[in-house]
Amino acid sequence: MAVVEVVKYNGNPDVFAWKYPNSELGTWTQLIVNESQEAILLKGGKVCDVFQAGRHTLSTENIPILNKLVNLPFGGRSPFTAEVWYINKIFALNIKWGTASPIQLQDPKYKVFVPVRAFGQFGIQVEDSKKFLIKLVGTLPQFDKNSILKYFRGVYLTKAKDAISSYLVHKKISILEINAYLDEMSTFLQERIAPEFAEYGITLTSFYVNDINMPEDDNAVKQLKKALAKRAEMDIVGYSYQQERSFDTLEGAASNSDSMQGGFIGAGIGLGMGVGVGGAIGQQFGGLTQNLNTQETKICSKCNSAIDKNARFCNYCGFDTESKNVEHNVIKCSSCGTELKTDSKFCMECGKKYNPCIQCKTDIPDGATVCPSCGTAVPKPCPNCGKLLPANSKFCPECGHLMIKKCPKCGKQLNDNTKFCPECGNAVR
Repeated sequence: MAVVEVVKYNGNPDVFAWKYPNSELGTWTQLIVNESQEAILLKGGKVCDVFQAGRHTLSTENIPILNKLVNLPFGGRSPFTAEVWYINKIFALNIKWGTASPIQLQDPKYKVFVPVRAFGQFGIQVEDSKKFLIKLVGTLPQFDKNSILKYFRGVYLTKAKDAISSYLVHKKISILEINAYLDEMSTFLQERIAPEFAEYGITLTSFYVNDINMPEDDNAVKQLKKALAKRAEMDIVGYSYQQERSFDTLEGAASNSDSMQGGFIGAGIGLGMGVGVGGAIGQQFGGLTQNLNTQETKICSKCNSAIDKNARFCNYCGFDTESKNVEHNVIKCSSCGTELKTDSKFCMECGKKYNPCIQCKTDIPDGATVCPSCGTAVPKPCPNCGKLLPANSKFCPECGHLMIKKCPKCGKQLNDNTKFCPECGNAVR
């Protein structure tokens, strides 16, 4: 029976666990362990000892468990059958990973389904050699990078798919923009995957997502990129899709040689003139002209109409877009700011009479001539019957009283606060 004198491993650094091929050992056998390794001795399927870096002599004196398992004397040397495993504890930082097949995801920005592929690399280190050998390696002759990728593929692929989907859905970004979030996704994935590796005595030192892309030959990807290229072209030239369709319609009509209108349009386009071609073409031409001359606009928060960006009051409903008094249909007292209801008569806090605007129901301050929110003129009461009337009313619809002040001598229309007629000098009450 052969007696092994020296046991050591100087093999490939990509191997994380290697089993010494000869299991016939004897006391006084020299076990050499390098700085980046640990050696585990197994006898009868049980771990006898874990050896750190250095030279070790296998004897019953420094391995007490062998004294119980090996009890046959052979001239000072006791031959026995045992297994020696070398565990590589270096930092392996270049383990490549990737999706074997594209992941089908819906782009939240453009609403199309596209195939997505992800690639990257991660780094590991075996921290607990005993746990790593017992729970993961088992009876395999060796365990290398390919074994790591094989055993943990399901973990990192599932986590990567969930992370990419989460960033697309929750952040509302397109798959074409996701590469801007690779650093965040790498940290996110490392935090999610690290506990899975730790269960087997492995520390996940790093996890990187290097690239997320789409296959160039996929039809959905081709159509999406074609549409985005067209959009970029329109942005550079300075017209919209509707305007382009208007140009196409006019060009089609002009190129129709069998139509009298086509020739007429062709002449008009050649001369740079806007000539109407039927109702539809005329509307498109008018809309095109309007779109080409539009200024920057904003949306009225009350009636949702598009108005000039610099306009304060909406020219459709009169709403004051800069008002802070009426927010989300909340009416506030103009005196103390207490919230009022539409059927309120007085403010319950300060007792001020609720003077609602006829347009937006804002409480108008006492003495104001226009609504501070929408700019509507404050109604004035009829001096004869007291009915509230619009500021520009000439006659009271209730009693027929003349609301416009006139000079009783010459009939000239006067302001309400005029005391003397500027035309004839007559005193006016």
